[in-house]
Amino acid sequence: MVATPSSMLPLGTRAPDFQLPAPDGSLHGTADVADAAGLLVAFLCNHCPYVQHVADGLGRLAAGWMDDGVAVVGINPNDVGAYPEDAPERMPAFAARHGWTFPYLYDETQQVAAAYGAACTPDFFLFDRDRALAYRGQMDGSRPSNGVPVTGADLDAAVRAVLAGEPAPSDQRPSVGCSIKWRPGMEPGTAGR
Repeated sequence: MVATPSSMLPLGTRAPDFQLPAPDGSLHGTADVADAAGLLVAFLCNHCPYVQHVADGLGRLAAGWMDDGVAVVGINPNDVGAYPEDAPERMPAFAARHGWTFPYLYDETQQVAAAYGAACTPDFFLFDRDRALAYRGQMDGSRPSNGVPVTGADLDAAVRAVLAGEPAPSDQRPSVGCSIKWRPGMEPGTAGR
């Protein structure tokens, strides 16, 4: 496994607006959650061992965060032609298996991933009530095979700070995971954008 770190978008960046389909065809986006106390956008996929490693913990934590008023949205940005395991028709079963009750959306054009500066899966972007970026980085220090338990401590501390109207912890470490599987011409820095 080659690990790719997140790009660490500058704090304070405004949440790019989007509207994307779920596999059932329903549309979800930033406009739907305008009144939420915070917004967590997570770039995820089915095949990545790093996502699989944190998937159950993310499901448990996200349910509590949503109960507390934070909107959570998962986005699969991968090229499903090259990675058919990430195809939209496989997303609902993966989400259900891991207890994901948040919308899990498909970014077929990869334009949302590009707008967010997403680099890997999982890649987390937490915005405050005003939709300014408060946290970007890892869920916690756990990685496949490193023996550290999945707690979600880093991301949870940031969510708790956003809910309290306080700054997120300043020690923000990049998430690490599989690189986003860009379609030809969509790779960062190419003219396909």
